[in-house]
Amino acid sequence: MIRVAIIPLGGEATRLRPLTVETSKAMIRFLNRPLIELAILNLAQQGLEEVYFGVRGYHNYRDVYDYFREGEWFETKYGRKIKIKYMPRVETRGNAEAVLATMEYYNIGEPVLVVQGDNIFKLDVQDMYKFHASRRAFMTIALEEEVGELSEFGVAALDEDMRILKFVEKPRRREEAPSNLVNTGIYILSKEFRDFFKGDVGKKLYAEGMMDFGKHVIPAIIESGLPVYGYLSRDYWFDVGTPQRYLEAVRFLLKTLTPYELDAEEVAPSIYVQRVEHAHDEREWYSIKQRVRHGRVKVEGPVLIGKYVQIGDETYIRESVIDNYVIIGERCSIEESVVMDRSIIGRRAVIRRSIIGRHVYIGDDAVIEDSVVADNVVIGDSAALRRVKVWPHKKVESGVKLEQFMLI
Repeated sequence: MIRVAIIPLGGEATRLRPLTVETSKAMIRFLNRPLIELAILNLAQQGLEEVYFGVRGYHNYRDVYDYFREGEWFETKYGRKIKIKYMPRVETRGNAEAVLATMEYYNIGEPVLVVQGDNIFKLDVQDMYKFHASRRAFMTIALEEEVGELSEFGVAALDEDMRILKFVEKPRRREEAPSNLVNTGIYILSKEFRDFFKGDVGKKLYAEGMMDFGKHVIPAIIESGLPVYGYLSRDYWFDVGTPQRYLEAVRFLLKTLTPYELDAEEVAPSIYVQRVEHAHDEREWYSIKQRVRHGRVKVEGPVLIGKYVQIGDETYIRESVIDNYVIIGERCSIEESVVMDRSIIGRRAVIRRSIIGRHVYIGDDAVIEDSVVADNVVIGDSAALRRVKVWPHKKVESGVKLEQFMLI
C-alpha cells in the first residue's frame, strides 16, 4: 500500500493567466473550492495518509498553507484523516528537485506518489502501486490516451510488458511522437529515487540544474537502463493548464461527480445547490431551492450553485458554476461559464463560455463572451468583452467594447 504523496508546486502557471497572476494555480477556485482540494480528497479516500507540498515561491506557499494548514480539518469536513506538510524554503529548479528536496528533508524512505498541482483526475492509485511493485519498477508513470494535440505533453512508447522504451517530451510534430500515450504527471517513485542523484548521471543533472521530470529526469532514467513502466489510466484526467481546459474539466465533472463529491444536494435533475453549514442559515439555501423548482430562475443542468447565493428573477443559467456569496441580478444569462465567489453580476448581464474571477463587479447590460476576467475587476454598465483577458484590479469603463484584447 502506498501512503505518501508529494505535490510539487513551483511554476508561474503562465498559461492560466490572468487567473494565476496573484494566486497559486493549485488554489484557483474549481467547483467552489481550491483546485487541489479535489485531488487531496481523492487520495485520502484511497488510504493515503501524508501529503507533502513541494512549494516554491511566496504566493504558492502563502496561499496553500493559509488554507490547508496541517490538514486536520479534513477529518471534520470529509471524515478522512490526512497529514499535510511543506517543503522548506528551497529555490528548486524543477518539479523533480522539489520532490527530491522534500524526500531528503523528511528522510522519506518508502515509495511515494507524485501528483501535479494542476491535475484533476480519477485514478486507482493503490492498483497502480500494485502494478509498480509487481514489475519491481524504479518509476511508474500513469499514461492517458490522447487523440488530439500531443505537442504539450510527454509521450511514451511501451513494450508488451508496459515497460517504457522511449519518452519524448512535447514533440514538435506529430510524427515525432512515439505513440498517443501521454504523461499525466502522476508518478510512483521507488524509495531508491534519492539514490539516483548520487550516481554519475543524477549528479550531472543536479549540477546543471536539469531537474524537470519530463524534460530531463525521465529520459535520463530510461537511458540509464532503470526499469520505468507505464500504467494506463482508464478513468478521467485533466491537465487544467489553460482557461479552455479549465472549462472543459468543469463541464465534464459537473456531469460525472456525485452530489456527495460536489458537496451539494440535487434539487432538480442535474441542478446542484450546496447546503449552508448552520441550521439557522438554511432559509437562504431553501430560497434558492424553491426559486429553481418554481421556475422563477430558469436553470438547465448541469449547474452547481454555491452557498449564500442570490439570483434575480427571470435569470437563465445553463451548464455553469456559481460560487459562494455571488449576487446575480434580474434577467441575466449565464451559459457554460464559471463565476467565482463574492462577485456581483448586474441586471441583464450576459456571460458565455467565460471565467469570472473572485470579487468581480459586472455592471448592468454588460456582455462577456469567451473571456477570462481575473480577481477584483470592475466592468462598467453596457461594456462588451469578446475573447478578452483582464488582469487583476483593472477597470473597464461603461460602454467600452473590447475584442481579442489583453488588459494588463
